[in-house]
Amino acid sequence: MTTKKVLLIVSGLVFGLLLLVGVFVGAIAGVAVYAVGHSEAAETAKTFLRNNERLKNEIGEVRDFGWLVTGAVNTHNADGDATLNLKAIGEKGSVDTSVSLFYKNGRQWRVAGATYRNRQGRIIELLDKYEAEESEPFVAPVSR
Repeated sequence: MTTKKVLLIVSGLVFGLLLLVGVFVGAIAGVAVYAVGHSEAAETAKTFLRNNERLKNEIGEVRDFGWLVTGAVNTHNADGDATLNLKAIGEKGSVDTSVSLFYKNGRQWRVAGATYRNRQGRIIELLDKYEAEESEPFVAPVSR
């Protein structure tokens, strides 16, 4: 065997191995992104954003959300917390939003805080923390 043949075989094997690892890592990342985007926490966040009057004033009725939902959903026995980042697409434009949620004792997800970045780059609160202390936090209706 010539040196060229050996180099071609070795580089072909290395390329094949790298391709296999890339496909494997991509599949794991895809499953993780899908799981976060279709979780109960994400559905609660989307319902909250669709119904929020401050957000409606900025972008109009929320028609859809971006395809990529990022963030983290953490569960600890019967408790959990999540921070999700979504793009809300409305009739008058779109904004990047961030929603913090939690649940205790295995109950439904509740919105603890939410913000969006407006067109001027300012971060706007969607959930008044002082109002939330006086009343029950937002709980989306569950459709199972």
